[in-house]
Amino acid sequence: MGIMEIIGIAGSVSLLAGWRLYLSIFATGLAMRLGAIPLPEHLQSLDILANPWIMGIAAVAALAEFFADKVMWLDSAWDAVHTFVRPIGGALLALAIIDPADPATQVVAFLLGGGAALTAHAGKAGARGVVNASPEPVSNIAVSSVEDVATAGLLYLAYEYPYVAGGIALVLLGLTVWLILTARRIIRSFFNGGAKAPPPPSG
Repeated sequence: MGIMEIIGIAGSVSLLAGWRLYLSIFATGLAMRLGAIPLPEHLQSLDILANPWIMGIAAVAALAEFFADKVMWLDSAWDAVHTFVRPIGGALLALAIIDPADPATQVVAFLLGGGAALTAHAGKAGARGVVNASPEPVSNIAVSSVEDVATAGLLYLAYEYPYVAGGIALVLLGLTVWLILTARRIIRSFFNGGAKAPPPPSG
């Protein structure tokens, strides 16, 4: 496996951890135990994710996140709590993927993995804040379900087809930036629309 493919996997997993950290950990461990993603020898440091205890904890946390993420405003509170958790998790996942023989590369992987997870988290949290402004809960549940399916599917693709992992990471990064900019624009227009000029004096 080439360095670019490894970097692509690390980037994809880190970005997905910013959306669904616990699902990323559980899905990776489950796929490894089932043999769905026979990782090359270089990535055997990820074997820890297939540990039954790690998988059990990740499964419980992923289940809690699944339901919390479907409830309006509770999802935003959950995101706020995980503002520090997801970047650290993304950084550690990237650290486990990148070659441990090169300390300099490991430091870069840790920083970039944490930054990627934080960026994805910011895009998700911002977008969900805008969705929560809608008076009906259907949009919230639909968006959350799409995130669940997309995270599991893209995670599988990144591991199963390492040569496209870099493309997946770029698409995720572009989507994240778009979500951040869109949320910012909607929030700004909302506040600007609320600050209407006072009516002119009569007479």
